[in-house]
Amino acid sequence: MSRANPGVAGSTGRAGSTGRADIAVELQGITKRFGDLVANDHVDFDVRRGEVHALLGENGAGKTTLMRILYGLTAPDEGEIRIDGRPVTVRSPKDAIAAGIGIVTQHFSLVRPMTVAENLALGRTGGFRLDLERTRRQVAGASERFGIRVDPAAIVGELSIGEQQRVEILKALARDCRVLILDEPTAVLVPQEVEALFMTLRRLVADGLAVVFISHKLGEVRAISDRVSVLRRGAMVGTVPGSTDERELARMMVGRPTFGVARSEPTGGEAEVLLRVSGLRAAGRHGLPALHDVTFEIRRGEILGVAGVSGNGQTELVEVLSGMRHPAAGSITVDGTELAGATPTAMMAAGVGRIPEDRHASLVADLSVADNLVLERLDDFTTRTGLDERRIREHATMLIERFDIRARPEDRVTTLSGGNIQKVLLARVLSRQPKVIVVAQPTRGLDIGATEYVRGELLARRAAGAAVLLVSEDLDELLALADRLIVLYEGRIVGEIPAADADPERLGILMSGRGRAA
Repeated sequence: MSRANPGVAGSTGRAGSTGRADIAVELQGITKRFGDLVANDHVDFDVRRGEVHALLGENGAGKTTLMRILYGLTAPDEGEIRIDGRPVTVRSPKDAIAAGIGIVTQHFSLVRPMTVAENLALGRTGGFRLDLERTRRQVAGASERFGIRVDPAAIVGELSIGEQQRVEILKALARDCRVLILDEPTAVLVPQEVEALFMTLRRLVADGLAVVFISHKLGEVRAISDRVSVLRRGAMVGTVPGSTDERELARMMVGRPTFGVARSEPTGGEAEVLLRVSGLRAAGRHGLPALHDVTFEIRRGEILGVAGVSGNGQTELVEVLSGMRHPAAGSITVDGTELAGATPTAMMAAGVGRIPEDRHASLVADLSVADNLVLERLDDFTTRTGLDERRIREHATMLIERFDIRARPEDRVTTLSGGNIQKVLLARVLSRQPKVIVVAQPTRGLDIGATEYVRGELLARRAAGAAVLLVSEDLDELLALADRLIVLYEGRIVGEIPAADADPERLGILMSGRGRAA
């Protein structure tokens, strides 16, 4: 993918190399403290007209705080914001919008039952009477002007995720936005929608828009960015060209080289089947069908990846396979034992380990790390007089070291980072040596270091002979870890592909319901 404004991409420093008149927004010496925590430590950052400037960093590095300050959601303790070279005070989003700053996050702020035109009219001043026909004409004009094709009369809830995102971008641009902040904009998009977004950004940037692009996906950062700035522990590490190697960007983020994860060869087609699912049906919300005759199998030492846009039956599949949801029909066998309709306890006893997508809901936040690590096997740590606290602590100490959990046994889970919370969950499940592991969105929201660790653990379990079902909306993750891939669309398997033959474009077509693969 070509990069817009290639002349800027070669710059390695601040805006002085192309003239300070090019700077749309500049943050100087921004400092923000939350008690003893320094979220931003005298951070300097700028974005120029006609460029995409990516902002990278691990979770907790200070990216969100910095952008909240720019958008008026958080007040800095020190520092200055300059727009078009002039100091400004941004106390609220209203001030930011008036200054030409817009933001689009992965969680859209649209009213789904309303039309596109009605959504774009929300928040506008000018009295209590809304002229819908005039508003539709204005939206159509803005759509034409910015090259973002949307139907003003369309109901937002009936649009695809990619179309809804275009509405959010158009809403920001229609308010005379000159600086657009995109926070994890590709997290909910299929590959074709990502490419459409990048085409839109290149067109807007060519017309002078300044874009701040926040993402964990380094390949996408390199594809769209002119410059990349990296935050680590609240401080600015540096700014480099958008073409910088992914390993170097990762090193800047974590402060050490990253090595990825080493795959071993799959056991192959001769290995025994550990998980067999046949004709599985299940209802979802409001009793509506969520899974339709789902059939697949996973062999010992194999990872089967499940791709699909969120809401196409993945959640229900994971819940049924772990005993959290009762199937309407079908068979589930684990190592030859029929388990369809079994309880979560029976599933665990049969050797199924579940790592759900909502890691917080699977742990008790106010309990200690040690207590959470034994929640699913309290009988093993109970004596005639109650819980054996000494054994529980020894067990926790062993797992903390084994799974590199940055915590003490007595620490409450609520005090841990997302990566360490996920490690607690991994430790609790994997320490039981399950035959079958059902894992959903294992690295969602994690920084690059924690992601590397979690993926390594899954590959280690595969190498040890476990059968792994991996549900993920991150196609890079699926392609890196899975041996085979199935694609779910509206609760049905619409394709099965060996990982060696898969690519994002082919998967994206299947995920959008526009094809089938044998």
